[in-house]
Amino acid sequence: MTIKGIDVSEHQGNIDWAKVKGNVSFVILRAGYGDAITYPNQIDRTFEKNYKGCKNNGIPCGVYWYSYAQSVEAAKQEAKACLKVIKGKKFEYPIYFDLEERSQFNKGKAFCDSIVKAFCCEIEKAGYYAGLYMSRSPLQNYISSDVAKRYTLWIAEYNRKCNYNGKHDMWQYSSTGKIDGISGNVDVDYCYTDFPTKIKSANLNGYTKTKKLPTLEKSGYKKGDKTSGVLALKEMLIIAKARKLHNVTLDENGIFGDGTEKAVNALLKKWGYKQTSIAGEKFIKKLASAIKQYRC
Repeated sequence: MTIKGIDVSEHQGNIDWAKVKGNVSFVILRAGYGDAITYPNQIDRTFEKNYKGCKNNGIPCGVYWYSYAQSVEAAKQEAKACLKVIKGKKFEYPIYFDLEERSQFNKGKAFCDSIVKAFCCEIEKAGYYAGLYMSRSPLQNYISSDVAKRYTLWIAEYNRKCNYNGKHDMWQYSSTGKIDGISGNVDVDYCYTDFPTKIKSANLNGYTKTKKLPTLEKSGYKKGDKTSGVLALKEMLIIAKARKLHNVTLDENGIFGDGTEKAVNALLKKWGYKQTSIAGEKFIKKLASAIKQYRC
């Protein structure tokens, strides 16, 4: 697969995400740079608005964090800052460590390896999919093959093709892209990997699988039933409410109505079962047991 995306920051100004929608398949958002815990002004001023714009318009997104780290501890602090900014949000694309500073490259390959691993390790420990963004030439000169193979790569090279010989999942091919809804230039990218499926299936980036609940029973009293058995069930449910096993108020009649359905489902949920709105023999036995076990 090859899909087109963009990456944006506060430098793109006010973005009309409704217009962007349909023109790109994904967006990588700058969340901030450096140690934004110590210096909160280093959180990207448009990150929250851009994140909401993507989510409100159904555009899958990821994040990048621009690094100024001059030590392993500084890289860890940058990761903690990034995690603080993205906490509680969901991302369909990786969280990238953006390594570009000449002062970092001047410290050599071993140093660059160490800060990439420090940042990405913190990101992964927190349950996110970590990646590395770099231009092709520095990547080839200042990152070891082991680290390059360890993390997903997003490579910048403004050319007719990406000339990196190793595996990479994204290519930033221009900084002068034009997208409806964005004034001026914007970075444009190609992605070759189905990150949304990979990330969601691995329960990463804020996504978790919905636990499939068991069904207690498939037959029994249900909404609309009018029998003496329903009346007895409701009397039990009224006792259960008095003993704080649920908080639904029921009418004292022999009809399985809205109140009865809500009470039955509240108890099924409490017991860890699928809310089927059915109260059969097993439900009644569990309810009787719960009432019997009640203690003041």
